[in-house]
Amino acid sequence: MKKGIVLATVALSIGLLASAASAAPAANGEAVFKAKCASCHPDGGNIMNPKEPLKGLKDAKKITAKIRKGGGGMTAFDAKALSDADAKAVSEYIIKTFKK
Repeated sequence: MKKGIVLATVALSIGLLASAASAAPAANGEAVFKAKCASCHPDGGNIMNPKEPLKGLKDAKKITAKIRKGGGGMTAFDAKALSDADAKAVSEYIIKTFKK
């Protein structure tokens, strides 16, 4: 009987640890931008269209949609490549940092 309780406790602990790991906070927008975006968007620019780096992207929601859909030379980043929380954090970072 004691062995069963110990195994159940261990299983519960593993489940709680896995749950906590998956609920970890998203990386900050700047760090994700530097890791995933900066090679094509140095300093918030755009190597494909340097004259209009944020053309038509007036708010974080539109930037998040562009991240998901890609196009115009940009690779699409689905939820497997970039979590929803990270995509939102990057979008907000872009608006805060580069939208003047």
